[in-house]
Amino acid sequence: MNATQSNVFTATGADFETNVVEASRDRIVLVDFWAQWCGPCKALAPVLEEVAQSRADSLKVVKVDVDAEQRLAQNHGVRALPTMVIFKDGRAVEQMVGLQSAGTILAAVDRIATTA
Repeated sequence: MNATQSNVFTATGADFETNVVEASRDRIVLVDFWAQWCGPCKALAPVLEEVAQSRADSLKVVKVDVDAEQRLAQNHGVRALPTMVIFKDGRAVEQMVGLQSAGTILAAVDRIATTA
């Protein structure tokens, strides 16, 4: 898994279990399923960087390229791009589809963080 920017990482099928599922037992993990050709995905990238920086102590943001990782996208019910899946305690707990504002994403993360 590599850092694409300061607090945003990339994951593949080979490391998804460790770097997303297992990591979500310690803190919330937001996975952005995206593609190079997707305009809204490109627009979302700086928003996710802002989100990652503002919650660096409690949130891990991970990007998955759906063109390279089609099976992973299928396994997580990705039907449109961008799709963000939030993981907590080893499982997917929420999905958001489409371009979202930082406020909307942070509200979802904060709500999930306070749920048992």
